Amino acid sequence: MLFATVSGLVGVFQAPKQVSAASDASDSKWDLSDQEWKKLLSSDSYQVLRREGTEPPFTSELNSEKRSGIYHCAGCDLSLFSSQAKFDSGTGWPSFWQPLPDAIDTKVDFKLIVPRTEYHCSRCGGHQGHVFNDGPRPTGKRYCNNGVSLRFQAA
Repeated sequence: MLFATVSGLVGVFQAPKQVSAASDASDSKWDLSDQEWKKLLSSDSYQVLRREGTEPPFTSELNSEKRSGIYHCAGCDLSLFSSQAKFDSGTGWPSFWQPLPDAIDTKVDFKLIVPRTEYHCSRCGGHQGHVFNDGPRPTGKRYCNNGVSLRFQAA
């Protein structure tokens, strides 16, 4: 009986086989169909922004970007992060200690069983990454971002 109960719980908490789509767009201009998003984005960007995937660590050129500038959503071009808030987290993904005002929305993600805070572009709903409480001062936050979800514009 205990085995049946435990296996039943495992079934409840297993990650879904197909990841759900990203958050809904807050701007109706960006409430696009799946086919429209596929036309606008590279296949890697589509998987992350619209299917909440994750790119492999240490694969994004933006991880080592050191110039001053602004990081934009690769889906709708909304300004998300300033280079002034970027830091090297050692995780293999571009990391920031603070987003720009009103740039992101968050939701709880249970895909790895343990709840995590996922964040999305506040305009198009594109998945960016997850935020953790192990970042530097002044916020103590680490916004761990997928590089394929971003476009960098140098100052």
